[in-house]
Amino acid sequence: MKKVLILGAGMVVKPMVSYLLERDFQVTVASRTKSKAEAMIGSHPNGNPVGWTVDDEERLDKMIEEHDLAVSLLPYAHHPMVARKCIAHKKNMVTTSYVKPEMKALDQEAKDEGIIILNELGVDPGIDHMSAMRVIDHVHEKGGEIEEFYSVTGALVAPETADDNPFRYKFSWSPKGVVMAGNNDARYLMDGKVKDIPTKDLFKDIITVNFPEVGKLDIYPNRDSMPYIDLYSIPEAKTMYRGTFRHPGWCESIDAMKEIGLIGYDKFDMSGMSYAGMVAKLIGAEDSSNIKQKVADYLNKEVNAHAIHAIEWLGLFSGEKMDRGEDSPFEVTSDLMIEKMMISEEEKDMIAMQHTFVAKYGDDNREVIKSSMLAFGSLATDTAVARTVALPAAIAVNMILNGKIDLSGVHIPVTREIYNPVLDELETLGIGLKEEYGLPLSEKLK
Repeated sequence: MKKVLILGAGMVVKPMVSYLLERDFQVTVASRTKSKAEAMIGSHPNGNPVGWTVDDEERLDKMIEEHDLAVSLLPYAHHPMVARKCIAHKKNMVTTSYVKPEMKALDQEAKDEGIIILNELGVDPGIDHMSAMRVIDHVHEKGGEIEEFYSVTGALVAPETADDNPFRYKFSWSPKGVVMAGNNDARYLMDGKVKDIPTKDLFKDIITVNFPEVGKLDIYPNRDSMPYIDLYSIPEAKTMYRGTFRHPGWCESIDAMKEIGLIGYDKFDMSGMSYAGMVAKLIGAEDSSNIKQKVADYLNKEVNAHAIHAIEWLGLFSGEKMDRGEDSPFEVTSDLMIEKMMISEEEKDMIAMQHTFVAKYGDDNREVIKSSMLAFGSLATDTAVARTVALPAAIAVNMILNGKIDLSGVHIPVTREIYNPVLDELETLGIGLKEEYGLPLSEKLK
């Protein structure tokens, strides 16, 4: 019986554990909180929960040696440490995280030892790569070119779940990470011109679309799109845009909060300060009296604007004392959002993904191609985020241990031998993509 070591027992791990146990692997889940691992494994005889922390490298070394493959679902900073130990013991490795330079630097060592370190095998990154490459390879095989490519994904809540707060969002995965992403810059190629979007303008650069079965969604740019031109082998592209879906309300509200400084990282002494007092300090007001109007004036918005309502709903105009010392507005704001905006057991979350291509054949023959995915879940079963992150990686583990991936080195899933079987298996698990070819140019994103 092949042995799989899963490092981490966070919010997205359970579907992987279930998938692998159902396929007769022996699965060890090593987590700082052993009870989380125990809950995922239940009473399954092939499951082994282990209490472990990342500073115990000696135990990690021994666990990797005793298993056939390691899956690192730890924070990305720990992946290179795990990878080096996998190389030392000639064990394969899978992660769902972006390949960082420290990981890429291990490519030749992994090749020398004949192992694969397969990364970016979640939903975004992961399913996005695989579904994009399936269309891109199809177009190239027909002699066509990818003239424009828009790739947009969003981890959201189902529309009916989104209506009870002005942000129209609830957290079904890393809450701090979601808020932190609002401080990113962005860069993309549009009609042959590189667009650099500073963080202050991130939520002003919005595209609005109607997504089937969902309705209106806003899109804001997702970090740096430019490397994907080479990653997807589409040097011919005149447009390369990656974005993030949000229900209307999020972008407007976070943009206003950023302008005030409510998700900034700079710390200051908040001793004895109220939420309203912190906001007053951030906007340079003398005191926190009539703070709602002062914020509206600072933002040059009407006092009944949606963003003002969102900030008030969160509790940031409250006279309640914060009980903080030296701290940052980011921590205060994200803690309030976690308190008020975590998804509950009975509510549904949602992953929406859509690639839109303009493919060119010859001089003037063009078609729009769309590849779309919509997945729902809940805490009561498994969230859509958990299933779409964990299952692609679980499928890859199964393939590697059954000899169906014959590669070595550091990889992401952009080759046919990986993306075709993973996408096919995902479809049997209820995670499929709808591909539409031959659409008119009016169907392109922008």
